[in-house]
Amino acid sequence: MAQVVLDHVNKVYPNGYHAIDDLSIDISDGEFLVLVGPSGCGKSTALRMVAGLEDISDGELRIGERIVNDVHPKDRDIAMVFQNYALYPHMSVADNIGFALKLAKVPKSEIADRVKKAAHTLDLTEQLDRKPGQLSGGQRQRVAMGRAIVRQPKAFLMDEPLSNLDAKLRVQMRAEIAGLQRALGVTTLYVTHDQVEAMTMGDRVAVLKRGILQQVDTPQNLYDTPSNVFVAGFIGSPAMNLMKAQIDRGSGEDLVVRLGDQTVSVPSSVLAEKTSLESFVGKPVVVGIRPEDIEDAALAPSSPEDRRVRSTAKLVESLGSEVIIHFPMAVEPFEIMEAEFEGSDAVAPTTDETGKFIYVARVNPRSRVRVGDSVELAFDTARLHFFDPTDGHAIH
Repeated sequence: MAQVVLDHVNKVYPNGYHAIDDLSIDISDGEFLVLVGPSGCGKSTALRMVAGLEDISDGELRIGERIVNDVHPKDRDIAMVFQNYALYPHMSVADNIGFALKLAKVPKSEIADRVKKAAHTLDLTEQLDRKPGQLSGGQRQRVAMGRAIVRQPKAFLMDEPLSNLDAKLRVQMRAEIAGLQRALGVTTLYVTHDQVEAMTMGDRVAVLKRGILQQVDTPQNLYDTPSNVFVAGFIGSPAMNLMKAQIDRGSGEDLVVRLGDQTVSVPSSVLAEKTSLESFVGKPVVVGIRPEDIEDAALAPSSPEDRRVRSTAKLVESLGSEVIIHFPMAVEPFEIMEAEFEGSDAVAPTTDETGKFIYVARVNPRSRVRVGDSVELAFDTARLHFFDPTDGHAIH
């Protein structure tokens, strides 16, 4: 096991494209760190630089105490797990798992012992004589993991290893991989575009956008205190509602947030916590509220009237454990999706027939709201997020 440190690392391609821009991350010994971000953000490039499959243009990469910028991939003492498994179809499971050890001329008896232990850990003992083509997707992924485990490397590198699995198996395998990593205690750098995967697996999560590190923190801190509007909109499912708003002074010490043609009051406790908000009074801001911080007001009778909005239920999704209500408001969204996401990840804001923009609430399953109903929604304004529209940074 070893610490992995990227110290002001850059990757610039010959055509001038700056794929990784001054990336600094310190992955502790035994830590599970997830790199996440939309397609094309540079996360796989960063992983390949650690593996030695991409040259580093500038900066320093250390594994343990050793600078490895110019060290050959096979001499870095790391093991990679790819999304396509990269198994040899003509070899048995046992031979696939032990192949790297055979190349390293490890004694046969030791190879057999290590393969047996890895197979037991991964519940593959009964499959050792089979070929990859006879296995399920989940079993093939376990074989790929076994091949990494037997090498007893200083670090695991995993590049979207679950992307080829169906949804149910993906949930099962992410729990297995996280549990296995904790049991082995091996430093792990894991790349995914799936923020749910990142949040459920990582000790810490690093969010990248266009090759630039946005924030690295525990999953809960990313969720509770995003450092900028991009992280706020990327982390969370359904995504945070982000609206262009204005802060004004209300009665007493409370602030008022103008959301189009409606207003909600913000308790003085928020101003006490986010002291910089005072300087934004009378100015535009970006306001964020997570769908789970909005409730059907019929189920929240103690919610103050001045912290509610009125709308119509355009779509209602009853999921058993929760109800998702899509509701229009006459307030323009802050479109990080269009500005920051590319290709298939791009999502345009939706509107109703009157041109109002659609937002999302995640409410108690006891809600009886139906499509077309007028609905009153209680905003937990103590949990509003505020961002500077000029640079996207969180207002504290």
